[in-house]
Amino acid sequence: MDKRAGSAKRIAQNAAPEGVGARLVARFAHVGFASADVPVLQPAEPFFELSGEDIRRRLFVTTDDEGEELCLRPEFTIPAALAYLKSGVIGRRADLAFLGPVFRHRPGESGEFLQFSAESIGRNDREAADADLLAETHAAVLAETGGQPLVIRIGDLSLFQGLIEALGLTPAQARRLSLGLGEGRIEAILDGSHAQARSEAKGLARYSGVLDALKGADPKEAKAFVKDMLSLAGISAVGGRSAEDIASRFLDRAREDAQALGAEQAAIIRRFLAISGEPDQVSRELRALAKEGGLDLEGALDRFDLRTGFLEARGFAPGQLEAASGFARNLDYYSGFVFEIKRDAQGRPLAAGGRYDRLFERLGHEVPAIGAAIWIERLGAQA
Repeated sequence: MDKRAGSAKRIAQNAAPEGVGARLVARFAHVGFASADVPVLQPAEPFFELSGEDIRRRLFVTTDDEGEELCLRPEFTIPAALAYLKSGVIGRRADLAFLGPVFRHRPGESGEFLQFSAESIGRNDREAADADLLAETHAAVLAETGGQPLVIRIGDLSLFQGLIEALGLTPAQARRLSLGLGEGRIEAILDGSHAQARSEAKGLARYSGVLDALKGADPKEAKAFVKDMLSLAGISAVGGRSAEDIASRFLDRAREDAQALGAEQAAIIRRFLAISGEPDQVSRELRALAKEGGLDLEGALDRFDLRTGFLEARGFAPGQLEAASGFARNLDYYSGFVFEIKRDAQGRPLAAGGRYDRLFERLGHEVPAIGAAIWIERLGAQA
């Protein structure tokens, strides 16, 4: 083999997804992330229960001989969390790096793709952990994309949670708004067209009569009514949901439709969502909004400012980060800091992640955790 052919082969190997993945694993190993793995075939129920509708709709699901639903892993975070809980090291820090194929329905793209994920579990210094993982993820993506400046967008879901708590909303209203933020339909909710938008998104438009009938009904009787309807139709489970689950969703939806936001509440939420800019600017504007509206956001904003300090200590200049009050990611278990990294504002994310303490809370444990995923196939693409 001549020198030119050998050089071309090395370039091809370095650009191949497996070569990129190996470099990412090595880079994160250098800062303490141990290589780890989880089975490709996973129980489907945790994803049904913990991920939210976006992942639920995109799973590749099958059933074993005993009737248990299984799926090809769509991501690494939930399997990593479950493995951590089974390991007997709850409370200890575990920094883990995963590399392998994941499987999700993606319109216009392959349903199987290679993904790298870094999961930092058990660090109690949350804001420092947030800054560290973003810094390492950004450095890794930068190294693989030729060093050109990247767009980094950050948000903090605890700020939105603090806002809706301060507004004194009902649990159903709070849940609807939180889901709407993650699913990109909160404007429809605030515009007063949330029932139609939600029904179209969830496929419930045909059941508007059922929803109307359930409004104001006794919860037990309403659930029994829906379960009877499903039983008459011969339906016991849909997409991993039992008849009980489906009945609960109908009842929750009926309650939501009966509880509209007040005009003043909607106006405050709109002002909150419109705030974006450098992190310090966002903090100032949010503090001004909180003072004007008599809202207690001080604790969440203090933590936001603390994280900003750690980000600056990790080398991020203020103008390098775009913070947005309304920025969220579409996984139900995110509960705090979230971020994404792109080549440009209109492009697809090259990497993204966030804090998922809520995932462990829903599994019955108080464990701080943050993770990041890097789409390896996109690192070499130009769009």
